[in-house]
Amino acid sequence: MIVHKIKIRRTKLAFTTLILLLLLCVFAYSYIFYVSYCKEEFINQSLKIAEQNQLSVFKVNRIILYSSGSAIDNNSDQSLQNLDICQYTDIAIHIDNTSSVSELTTRNTVKELWIDNIHIATANPEIGTQVLNYKNSNALGTFNELPSASGGRIDFQIVNTNEENESANYASPTFYTDCSNPISLGYINRGIVKNYSIHDDINSIVFNGKVLEQAGVNLADLDVNLLFDIHIKNYDDDTFVYHANIDIDLNTPSKEIFTGYLLQTRNNTSGSEYSFFQEVS
Repeated sequence: MIVHKIKIRRTKLAFTTLILLLLLCVFAYSYIFYVSYCKEEFINQSLKIAEQNQLSVFKVNRIILYSSGSAIDNNSDQSLQNLDICQYTDIAIHIDNTSSVSELTTRNTVKELWIDNIHIATANPEIGTQVLNYKNSNALGTFNELPSASGGRIDFQIVNTNEENESANYASPTFYTDCSNPISLGYINRGIVKNYSIHDDINSIVFNGKVLEQAGVNLADLDVNLLFDIHIKNYDDDTFVYHANIDIDLNTPSKEIFTGYLLQTRNNTSGSEYSFFQEVS
């Protein structure tokens, strides 16, 4: 009887061990298969993206930055005794849609355009309140207060014909289907200095970059990095995205902004980082 019990126990142990080995083999195979599958999918997706983006349909051709300063008088009597000092930068982003397709087709004309994933990183986040939004191109180079982008997104009305151009309201985001106008944006840092008042020995104020120097603003505190995505859908219903990364450095060696304004142009946009990449559906 004792020998018989030992055999039963050994049989159970062998069966349990066999089950564990089988489970281990299944898990190992599944893991190896899954890793191999993911690697193959990644390679296929990468090849598909590379194939679709051999030629850039849309790319950034030029970026123009106009930076200056201003002040908002909070007193109704305009006494200049309660001012919010502001800094603003107007941004014009020009899109090239003819580098790979010379004529206008459904491939390189814009059906939809929107901006999202807006992120503003300043050198000193405790100074001022920052906003990035669409700005009427007719008002570029002048200070206008801007609201925050609704839902963190800017949707553009697309102008397709001359008739639509004549009736378009450029106070709202507007872009031409043939990319003939720039994407115009405005960045504002409001309240850099609050409750600023004109001293007795100064009886005037200039509402441009000079006010920043007059108010004792440290330009290094105003450096900002703007991150956002520009999406384009063409008439083939393909979508493209450009990951904008714009540094605004006001603390130039000669402090030009203190003389009134600072104009910066980014013309060297030949790198792949300025291309719109087609998104894979």
